Amino acid sequence: MDFVSKRHLFFLLSLAVLLPGVVFLIYAPGLKPGIDFTGGSTISLEFADPIEQSDLRFGLADLGQADATVQRLSGASFFIRTRELDEVSKQALVDGLKSTLSPNGVQVLSFDLISPVVARETVYYAVWMVLAAAVLIFFFIWWAFRNLPSPFRYGAAAIIALIHDTGIVIGIFAILGVVMDMEVNNMFLFALLTIIGYSVNDTIVVFDRIRENVLMYPNRTLATNVNVSISESLGRSMNTSLTLLITVMALFLFGGSTIRPFLLVLIIGIVAGTYSSIAIASQIVVAWEYRDIPRLYRRLRPARSLGAE
Repeated sequence: MDFVSKRHLFFLLSLAVLLPGVVFLIYAPGLKPGIDFTGGSTISLEFADPIEQSDLRFGLADLGQADATVQRLSGASFFIRTRELDEVSKQALVDGLKSTLSPNGVQVLSFDLISPVVARETVYYAVWMVLAAAVLIFFFIWWAFRNLPSPFRYGAAAIIALIHDTGIVIGIFAILGVVMDMEVNNMFLFALLTIIGYSVNDTIVVFDRIRENVLMYPNRTLATNVNVSISESLGRSMNTSLTLLITVMALFLFGGSTIRPFLLVLIIGIVAGTYSSIAIASQIVVAWEYRDIPRLYRRLRPARSLGAE
């Protein structure tokens, strides 16, 4: 299959997927931050009576904490994240859960506050962590492909593909934040970092085949070598991605609701990462080689000149 000749269609498809997310990020409230980013309270409770996780969520909703997250620790012990609570609000919450769910008693195992300052620091360090990872990835790929002509392009293409994948995930969660009131938290950041690693790994698999073919068949055009390389690595990439996707989908469907946002990021990122390694990263290298952007500019400039006249 001639992938290279369809690179402009791939770019347009990516643009069509990215634009709605960008619109929601700019004109809508954007990503809805959870208490990990805005501050809040965490409380661990042990119930004397056996209760289900779903019953606890309904009980919290009845007490005005519908946005609280619940995680079972063991047996009848649960870890709960809520909006910021003072001592009076905490006691009212515990008493309310006791009266509705566990008449025999509720024991507070721990209670902590997450200040907005700490939450802002979390975002700050997360952003720097992502930037540091991107820089290191860029220089590593530049060095690893130093035997090829213009190795700088491979590092830049990998970073663009990485931005593409994270942009799709962030854009979809911006839409879900408005449509489904879905929040982002520390788990979202962890999943995003996981996707960055997966995206780069999938891209390097294709780039490595390109390197082998370019060195082995230097008389071929770059477009031919890229097409052959994608065809040779396509089966491996698809099998790896499908195997991982099936596992994550099983966890998403049958696992607990607490980890579903994390798994949703992985699902979106796996699909986007597999697509970008074939349709974005390698195609950017080809587009750079054949100077697609300058050619497009030269085509548009006469049209602008005629319009001005």
